[in-house]
Amino acid sequence: MRLRKLKNSNELINNSKYIVLNPSDYKGKWKEVFNNSNPIYIEIGMGKGKFILENALKNKNINYIGIEKFDSAISRAIKKIDNYDINNLKLIRMDAEDLESVFSNEIDLLYLNFSDPWPKDRHEKRRLTHEHFLKIYDKILKNKVIIQKTDNRKLFEYSVSSLIKYGYKIDEISLDLHKDKDDVITTEYEEKFMKIGVIYMAIYKK
Repeated sequence: MRLRKLKNSNELINNSKYIVLNPSDYKGKWKEVFNNSNPIYIEIGMGKGKFILENALKNKNINYIGIEKFDSAISRAIKKIDNYDINNLKLIRMDAEDLESVFSNEIDLLYLNFSDPWPKDRHEKRRLTHEHFLKIYDKILKNKVIIQKTDNRKLFEYSVSSLIKYGYKIDEISLDLHKDKDDVITTEYEEKFMKIGVIYMAIYKK
């Protein structure tokens, strides 16, 4: 179920120091935004921001960019993140279709956490692990590393097949992430679902 839009979401988005309002202005210049040459990791569909916030707090030597297209989610992330003073985190309100207009061969790692599975065949091209998006990632990723987490078995199987066909190799895979690992940084959705279901994870490298 999609979140309700907060009454002051536009104000939150326009006034947060973490939001980059004109991201295409910084294409090829994101190291200047962070004022360092540290690796840049992005999360597509960051939701309410728990995952990327905890990563940024834990790993000061990595720059993080959270991408979210829904005002309802990103405004809630801002309310959470604005309580901190973090130099290695930025947020962008945008659709993954527009990644090429914002980044250019400067991203070191991409997170795909609990992406919409788009289960109907006619919507296959909308899946973030479809070849259509993999071609986009080719143009923004400096190091071709993608980490995926999902609770949807069919999407996971589809993604493994799609990325291998596209030339990626599986560096690590888990069919029950929270059974295999103890130190997992979770999303809000993951916190709830892991109690009743299985989380699948794969690290792809090309």
